[in-house]
Amino acid sequence: MGWGFMTIALLGVLALLLVSAGIEDARTREIANWKNAAIALLAPLWWYANGLEPWPGMAIQLGVGLGVFALFCAAFYLGQMGGGDVKLIGALGLWLPALPLLHMLVLMSILGGVLTLVMLIEHRWRRRQAALEIPYGVAIAMAALIAFREPLFNHFS
Repeated sequence: MGWGFMTIALLGVLALLLVSAGIEDARTREIANWKNAAIALLAPLWWYANGLEPWPGMAIQLGVGLGVFALFCAAFYLGQMGGGDVKLIGALGLWLPALPLLHMLVLMSILGGVLTLVMLIEHRWRRRQAALEIPYGVAIAMAALIAFREPLFNHFS
């Protein structure tokens, strides 16, 4: 994987979008559509910057992104996840190959579980009556940042 200016710039933009989405979700329990769209639309530039061939590389990556989006649409349908979260995961699926994406999803689940427990304890401690809404975008953003950290710091191995 080449680490030229374009690759580093795209990772920087992605990191800023992820941090912004996480903060927005924590504050408002929503993630702006334009952030998810920007992440998705930058993926082909990421593919190009990393030398992915149109066939089968880009086609496979597009399939991975669409597949993970479809899978998490089921969670949305069941009321287990918000639409912005599903779109964010689908957009990230366009960036990460299958195995790193799987690692990100496992880490996202662990971080989301911890976040849920902390918020549940705080919710009960304050004796709030309103329904508890988990800003899962925070866990998604954190897991993605960690997933992208791996190749940056271990590209010599």
